Amino acid sequence: MVDLGGNMKKLKLVMIGNGMAGVRTLEELLKLSDDLYNITVFGAEPHPNYNRILLSPVLAGEQKFDEIVLNDLDWYLSNNIKLLLNRSVVRIDRIKRIVTADDGTQAHYDRLLIATGSKPFIPPIPGNTLDGVIGYRDIADTQQMIHTARTHKHAVVIGGGLLGLEAANGLKLRGMDVTVVHIGKWLLERQLDQTSAQLLQHALEERGLKFRLGEQTKALLDDGEGRVKAVQFSNGDVVPADLVVMAAGVRPAIELAEQAGIPCDRGILVSDTLQTFDPRIYAIGECASHRGTAYGLVAPLFEQAKVCANHLAQLGFASYKGSVTSTKLKVTGIDLFSAGDFMGGDGTESITLRDPISGSYKKLVIKNDLLVGACLYGDTADGGWYLRQIREGRCIGNSRDHLMFGEHSLGAATDVTLGVALCA
Repeated sequence: MVDLGGNMKKLKLVMIGNGMAGVRTLEELLKLSDDLYNITVFGAEPHPNYNRILLSPVLAGEQKFDEIVLNDLDWYLSNNIKLLLNRSVVRIDRIKRIVTADDGTQAHYDRLLIATGSKPFIPPIPGNTLDGVIGYRDIADTQQMIHTARTHKHAVVIGGGLLGLEAANGLKLRGMDVTVVHIGKWLLERQLDQTSAQLLQHALEERGLKFRLGEQTKALLDDGEGRVKAVQFSNGDVVPADLVVMAAGVRPAIELAEQAGIPCDRGILVSDTLQTFDPRIYAIGECASHRGTAYGLVAPLFEQAKVCANHLAQLGFASYKGSVTSTKLKVTGIDLFSAGDFMGGDGTESITLRDPISGSYKKLVIKNDLLVGACLYGDTADGGWYLRQIREGRCIGNSRDHLMFGEHSLGAATDVTLGVALCA
């Protein structure tokens, strides 16, 4: 853009959300072009960008909040980014290209990046608004759990996914009596198969956590003064609870986009360039739905960030085709890894190895001479290598008998067997 004096006039880029996916996009953009935009960022929290993945070590007392900050205030200043903290955007005017925050602050944009992330799903059960009932999404939730653990004894975590187990582990380490309630048949059903999940549950039970699987919560009971005191199940059982952590999943934060007339369906619909229906508006991260998938893992979000930055920088050649997701977790010191179609199904075969001495478990899923999935418990050293085979679609060929034992077991044959031939 050129003004009347013939000088280059910077475009205005506004970002809604100050989380990991959005700020990574800005980092990638600044590498490509640091003088194209005047950048304004609205953050709903009173903090600079921090690593949400490390909230669990903060809860467990292993790290302090300052140690998980990714981009401090000086970073925004040094990159001439106007950071507006503690302000939630409440309206997008696509005609005038203005966003408005809850305190009345407005910002004009030439390009808008929506990176609002997701919010905890709070099951619609009686008592879900009582004091002591919280989600687990940000540092404020973490601090509330730390504070509650100092004065109360009994905690119930609803949800046996990663967030739920991290919350349960942290609260147990802080001295609380913790019960995990999960409606599914096994823990971490999106990341583990039933065998590895049972191994994990047994290990966590040995650390003092309690589990109620296949249970449905009927109500949260009041202590008479507006605070939760117990959880009641559909079968009539009651367990005491001074704190209830809702970790039953998340929902993309899309209300703002919907109000602005941007098409959404389980996320803000984006193309392979991360653009919405309105070509001036991009969406990235957990709030975005790409080819029917809303990603919640860091690796896909960072892949999106590179593509989005490429187009914001007006280079226009990058394309996001989706991601083969993998999960590498560490729950109470136990290493877990899964990638691809680790559950298997029609047309697949599974190879499993269980070592009772080390306590490790491996499962590889093969289809048409391709490795399509892997699930590892305990020994995850070859996880990255398995992921590469899945992504690249390499024929396992004659290496089938050695595949279970990892990359090093193949020795010099690795390059010949897995590095050359692609399956037809």
